Amino acid sequence: MSWMDKNPNDLLQKAFFTGLIGIVLCLIPIISLLLPSIPREKVFFLKGFGILAQLTALSMVVLVLRVRKLDKTIKDKAKRMLIVLSVALLYFFLT
Repeated sequence: MSWMDKNPNDLLQKAFFTGLIGIVLCLIPIISLLLPSIPREKVFFLKGFGILAQLTALSMVVLVLRVRKLDKTIKDKAKRMLIVLSVALLYFFLT
């Protein structure tokens, strides 16, 4: 069974949770800058895993958008998720 055979709602839900985990992983090093008790060197690698999770979520959203016969509400959800994940990814690349 390939990714294209799966239900688009399930793929969007997995993309949402993967993107959310990626955003949280990218926020941890930024929060560690504000707290002097947490050493930055030990949590900085989490940003890489967060970016990887966000890229994975983006690829799942693009797979959903490529489905030909798709309900308009699902397509709108996927477009909004694509914009949010793209902006978050751009922000974390620039920080």
